[in-house]
Amino acid sequence: MKGDALLNFLVGNGKGSFTAHGSVASRLLNNGLDIKAMRTNDVLLYDEWKAIDKAVLAAYQQRLVGVADLQARGLTYTIPNGLGKPVFAYQDASDAEDAEMAMDGKTRGRRDRQEFDINYMPMPLIFADFSFNIRELEASRSGSMPLDTSMATLKARKVAEKVEEILFQGASTYTFGGGSIYGYEDEPNRNTGSLTAPWNDSAASGTTILGDVRDMKQALIDDRAYGSYVLYVPTQYETALDDDFKANSDKSIRQRLLEVDGLAGIKIADKASSTKVSLVQMTEDVIRLVTGLDIITVQWDTDGGMQVNFKIMTIQIPQTRHDQSGRCGIAVFTE
Repeated sequence: MKGDALLNFLVGNGKGSFTAHGSVASRLLNNGLDIKAMRTNDVLLYDEWKAIDKAVLAAYQQRLVGVADLQARGLTYTIPNGLGKPVFAYQDASDAEDAEMAMDGKTRGRRDRQEFDINYMPMPLIFADFSFNIRELEASRSGSMPLDTSMATLKARKVAEKVEEILFQGASTYTFGGGSIYGYEDEPNRNTGSLTAPWNDSAASGTTILGDVRDMKQALIDDRAYGSYVLYVPTQYETALDDDFKANSDKSIRQRLLEVDGLAGIKIADKASSTKVSLVQMTEDVIRLVTGLDIITVQWDTDGGMQVNFKIMTIQIPQTRHDQSGRCGIAVFTE
């Protein structure tokens, strides 16, 4: 869920039906861990919630490149009530035997069965906090000063950057419930290799860059990943792709790369590691975004009601995937 639809879902009609009293824990437990129990109108008014949510959503969506690609292609998996599910359990399957040939239809084939392994992935909250004091809220309501949403914008950007960073760089050191979180660059079964030269180096040319991409594609083909692909390039290589493919060429390097069969797009990823280029087959058996909670802002008060605290949070974790033979549709080449 994104854009205006998510904003309407978050804000609703300004009328809550939740139990709005007691501690944060009791409010959540009394409402079945429905996070909207933390968004009642007992402190913030409808228009105040709307202003904060609008700022949060605009900043959050602006920073997503790789995550937005997954969402646009439907490479997502939603866990209902994900706040109550700290670990995601999933299966991978073995391959089956090849088909056989015989002249006699009575010949029995090999009756193998697929094997399934259960794996686990932690589903942590990704969040950032900010606060207003009660005097700032009153000044906003009296019309003397509009509610300052700049901190909400900044914190939402930080949450978005963390989600995007995990997709590219992974978070393999974060373990819980017998599982770890991996991204493109630390997926254990990714295909790896070396770039001929850094793409922003004088030693690189259109020909060497094209050769690197073809080598990455071949590595994926060898692992039975036939496309379509997206090439993710770190920010410092962006302008190099605008150079002529060769002397006096009528094409840039970027335009020539997009002629590679199966390459659906080239994206500049701010959160990719500065020395790594990733080629990813954009299919559900390679990567998907597991969502237990869309971006949301919740509120509670402290200090006798003199301060109103906010937490912008989401549960959006990438799930890189491979088969039991270790074949994977991700290639990462490094300087």
